[in-house]
Amino acid sequence: MPQDTGPRQHVQPIQNVPSASVRGYLSGFGNTFETEALAGALPVGRNSPQRCAYGLYAEQISGSPFTAPRATNERSWLYRIRPSVLHSGRFRAADMGHWRTAPCHEIDLPIGQLRWSPTPVPKESLSFIEGLRTMTTAGDAGTQTGMAAHVFLVTRSMTDEVFWNADGEMLIVLQQDRLRFVTEFGIIDAEPGEVVLIPRGVKFRVEMLDGPARGYVCENYGGAFTLPERGPIGANCLANPRDFLTPVAAYEDRDVATKLFVKWGGKLWQTDLGHSPLDVVAWHGNYAPCKYDLRRFNAVGSISFDHPDPSIFSVLTAPSEVPGASNVDFVIFPERWAVAEDTFRPPWFHRNIMSEFMGLIYGVYDAKPDGFTPGGMSLHNCMLPHGPDANAFDKASTMDLKPVKLTGTLAFMFETRFPQRVTRYAATLETLQADYPDCWSNLKKRFTLGAP
Repeated sequence: MPQDTGPRQHVQPIQNVPSASVRGYLSGFGNTFETEALAGALPVGRNSPQRCAYGLYAEQISGSPFTAPRATNERSWLYRIRPSVLHSGRFRAADMGHWRTAPCHEIDLPIGQLRWSPTPVPKESLSFIEGLRTMTTAGDAGTQTGMAAHVFLVTRSMTDEVFWNADGEMLIVLQQDRLRFVTEFGIIDAEPGEVVLIPRGVKFRVEMLDGPARGYVCENYGGAFTLPERGPIGANCLANPRDFLTPVAAYEDRDVATKLFVKWGGKLWQTDLGHSPLDVVAWHGNYAPCKYDLRRFNAVGSISFDHPDPSIFSVLTAPSEVPGASNVDFVIFPERWAVAEDTFRPPWFHRNIMSEFMGLIYGVYDAKPDGFTPGGMSLHNCMLPHGPDANAFDKASTMDLKPVKLTGTLAFMFETRFPQRVTRYAATLETLQADYPDCWSNLKKRFTLGAP
């Protein structure tokens, strides 16, 4: 990972302001940053001085073991008004709602390809935490392997409520309306087409900026997401590090009753605080939340013939102990040119060792022009065949193969080496399309012994 040190930033505190405006971002992925909301809050030449400026407490958060290799070692030093030990009151169990954690064997569906229409945003009051609905789980959170795929529905801002996840990091894919993520490290505003990555253990709350919001979440139980190796592609293209934005320091000094929620061991816990825990005045390190605009992904592809493997569309990868077999890959299908000659251009029919949970942020997906709409989802599990539907096949087999630009489209996949098990919530949704496999029923026998 790059270890560039960004400039020290000075911003005004968000003291006594529940919803402060964004103060700025630091550019880069995996960089070591330093940022302070009050001049001189960061100690110079040391991490833990005998007395910190402004009466702050020094606290380290580690995203990797202390002895991890330098390239994968993640940690940040936070300088906060109160240490996190004061955030650990008497925890009590909280309602998990429709949130589930692997392993989760609630229901056994017959194997097959599955697809859901968009989940309607209800009229009931739902915060980001209350509105999480688990669709699939894979692996085992307790052994830090696998993932879960969720949809989120938000109809209210979190007010004097804060959350952190000890089970995994959260990759949040916005699909409808903007959200603000007020974190320990600073503030992130994000819109559909952007993703927000919240590392394991980082405290945050979510506020609406427009109307009710909807999107997807990948809860990664395994190794942290990182940029995939480019191999022969070289030094550029795909997701470029400079396009990842990490917030500058901003803090709250608010003595107000606050509910703190923690997901730990597959359960949700709650405690009550007399102050906001989002009180980090300054920080430095390489373990921090960030956002990325998927529209800045620099797609590469074939300029001669054939369709490359979809791995060329990988934005982020969470590696496993098996080289090349990721715990999770985050893959997108953005706007791009299709120019390959004598080639069936949509994704081909295939069976795959990886299990694919797919969503559509906006537009039309070229392999499924019908039935797969923005906000919808599909699941193609390990070794279950899938590919373009009959209409897409007929069109792609007869189209004039001139260069065509696919515009106004953005789809994604959460792909894992573990089978994804469907939750009871997902299996009983009214939006589950019982006739989804019928999209291939009109693929006719074309075999002939005539001239090739």
